[in-house]
Amino acid sequence: MKIIKSILTLSLSVLLISCFGFSNKEENQQIPEKTLFTLQENTQVAYFASGCFWCVEAIFESVTGVEEAVSGYAGGNTLNPTYEKIGTGKTGHAETVAVYYNPKKVSFETLVTVFFGSHNPTTKNGQHPDYGTQYRSIAFYKTEKEKQIIENAIKQLNAEVYKRKIATEVTKFTKFYKAEDYHQDFERRNPNQSYVKAVSVPRLNKFKKKFPQLLKTNSAH
Repeated sequence: MKIIKSILTLSLSVLLISCFGFSNKEENQQIPEKTLFTLQENTQVAYFASGCFWCVEAIFESVTGVEEAVSGYAGGNTLNPTYEKIGTGKTGHAETVAVYYNPKKVSFETLVTVFFGSHNPTTKNGQHPDYGTQYRSIAFYKTEKEKQIIENAIKQLNAEVYKRKIATEVTKFTKFYKAEDYHQDFERRNPNQSYVKAVSVPRLNKFKKKFPQLLKTNSAH
């Protein structure tokens, strides 16, 4: 009986701190729409997937030179994916963040450093506590130069840190689908949500402690 009770308790805990399963019914319906950021003259966009996009979006938005980060889906072939559909792990898509940045203030190479420095790239399909292909690690590239920057970072990290264990996919970018509005700025708008408190905020704070020199002034505390 004690074993069964422990299993039930563990299962409940996992559900309470899972990125998947959140419904917009739990959230205030008056959510301002977050449209895809309009590219300015000095703005470029990069795409990264490294687990729950609530966490990833907040991390990139704390970085100097990043003007906006938008949560969405990429990496698969399913047209018009939804949160519920990618939750099955059968769409091929991963939770992805579009990072709009000013290359005069932050380089693509630095964004790659942020990407690898803010998650565990050796996990094949997921980031604790979220597992499945929709949470896999992907660094997207649009040019051969970006591909080379990513591959050089992997080569160096495999040699110096991860002993050739990096599982990150290096994928040619094709299309990005913006996620539903209630996912945008999720961590900021839901500070008391169980997953945010247990996973997102600690992950963000760990990144801030590791890379204080990359933070915007108002993100350093």
